[in-house]
Order: sequence, then structure tokens, then C-alpha cells
Amino acid sequence: MEHSALQHEHAPRPLPLFLQLVGEVGASDPQLAREALKGLSIYADARRSKATRCFPETARVRGACLRDHGGSGSPLILVPSLINPPHILDLDAQVSLASAIARMGRRVLLLDWGEAAQRAELGIGGHVEQLLLPLIESVGKPPALLGYCLGGTMALAAANLAPVERLVTLAAPWHFSRYSNAAHKGLQQIWANAHPAAEALGVLPMELLQASFWSLDPQRTVAKFAELARLSPNSDEARRFVALEDWANEGEPLPLPAARELMEDFFGSDLPGSGRWSIGGRTVSSQVAVPALHLTAARDRISPAVTAPDGDTCELPAGHVGMVVGRARTQLHAEIERFLRLAA
Repeated sequence: MEHSALQHEHAPRPLPLFLQLVGEVGASDPQLAREALKGLSIYADARRSKATRCFPETARVRGACLRDHGGSGSPLILVPSLINPPHILDLDAQVSLASAIARMGRRVLLLDWGEAAQRAELGIGGHVEQLLLPLIESVGKPPALLGYCLGGTMALAAANLAPVERLVTLAAPWHFSRYSNAAHKGLQQIWANAHPAAEALGVLPMELLQASFWSLDPQRTVAKFAELARLSPNSDEARRFVALEDWANEGEPLPLPAARELMEDFFGSDLPGSGRWSIGGRTVSSQVAVPALHLTAARDRISPAVTAPDGDTCELPAGHVGMVVGRARTQLHAEIERFLRLAA
């Protein structure tokens, strides 16, 4: 088969690790490996739209800003992860979570963390204290917060420290000691290998972050490219696969203090889950004084449901990204709307 994708600018990062995973899977399932390589070629050669959705900026703190995604009524801030760009919450018109919440009667503000260089000295707690809290204050009245993945962890921390109306988290880890032993071992090995380079660069590059995600579920990493090879090239599903994979391979590096806090204080010592995470001298807890709902995904390998914060939870039949942009999004939107209507 053709291997032109291997040098293509849209090949996955880090490509050598991906090909290693394909080889490992191919040892027991050669057909799956062949289909994954075919999917890789399709992905790399796919046509991409140059159109971008632009939204006005309403507030800025250093490089981070809030962008107005429309809607009326009480404000709601969408807090994405520090890892990968924020537009997963507004991927396209059909699956946009931002647009869906705007239709629920909320004014939606999507946080964009901006360039890593402008927040290079901040850990995860520093991002909460010095960026998220001032942006919350800029809204003028206590907003609702909805945080995705690590953004949910940070939104929950912020709800301990600032007046907010209510809180929703999506696939947000809090009890890091509940990750499997295999996940802990794999991440520790990746951090041990990456740490010297990260120290020298002052950041943890996206390539190494991507490798850490792949290590949590290598079989799924290969299988998803095989699935692309089976889709109609012009289908919405194929187009969305390309957009999602581009999103997963984009994004700013993680500032070194944030990477160290994630790998050592969170995964290494579980400061949040053990009640020892403090921000600005104040300990933050998974129990907050405002209504909170934690939405989890049954097939999530990145933030397994068992790692979710304590409190009211609802599990969706999806994976980490599928809960936001896949078929389960209909149920996700319904649960969020039900919860937000309780405030009316």
C-alpha cells in the first residue's frame, strides 16, 4: 500500500510512536494494522476547510481571554483543558456544545488559554488563581462554570475560591490515585523520559502529551484509524474524524510548572483526591457550596469515571471525546439543560 502519509504534514504526532503501536497490534491482528495504515493515509491526504469561526473577545488577562459565543441570560463560562485547543467545545455547527448551551438560554463565554509563552511560569493552580479567577470576576455577576477534562478539575477548584452560580464538569479527573496501576506506570515512565527535555525547553511538548494519552489505550489508538478507512470519504463522520484528529495534534505545549504539577502532584501524589491541593494558601475540595453535577463517560480511558469528583454524577455511554461530539452528545445536552433549568 502507499506510505505517502508518513512524511505528510498532517500525519499524527508523534508519528514514530504511532507506527510502533501499529506494529505491536499487527503482531496479533495484521488486518487491523493494514486498515489503520490505510486510515492514516486517508487522514493525511484529507482536504481541510480553511474557514474559521471567529467570536468577539469580552475580557483578557495576559494571554488568556473569554470569547462570546452568543446566547442571552445568565453567563456560563466554558473552561477547556490546558491540553489541546478550546475549539473541541465548538468543533462545528452540528456538534458545538457552546452553541447548544446558548440555545438553552445562557450567554456562553468560551475561555481560550492563549499562548503558553505568556503563562510559562504558571502551574495548574497558578492558571486558576492568576487567569481563571480574574476572568470570572470580569463577567460582573457569578457565572455558571462548565469545565471539560483538566478544565473541569480547574473549574471545580475555582468554584472553591470565587462566587459562581453552579458547576458542571465533563470527564474531569479529581481522584488521580484511582487510575489503574498500568496507567500510573506508563505515565511515570513517559515523565521520566520526557522530564530532562521538558526542563531544558521549559515546556512539555504536545508530542509527549499525545504519547501519554496513547499509552492509556494503544489498541483504541490504532483501531480508530482503521475505522476511518471504513467510512465514506465524504461523510460527516469522516470529515469530523479529520477535524478531531487535527485538534488532538494541535495545541500549545504545557508550561513546565503545569506539567510538573500534573505528573508529580496529581498523578504522583494525588493532591486533589487526598484533600491536599491548595491554591493561594487555600485548600480546594471536590465538595463545593453551589449546585454541582459531574458528567462522566463509561468508556473513558483518559479520565475514567472512577476518578471523577465526589457528588452528583451521571454516566454517559461514550468515550472521553465522544461524550462531547459523538452520539452521546444528545444525552449530554439534555442532562446539562436539566441541571441549568434548576437555576431558573
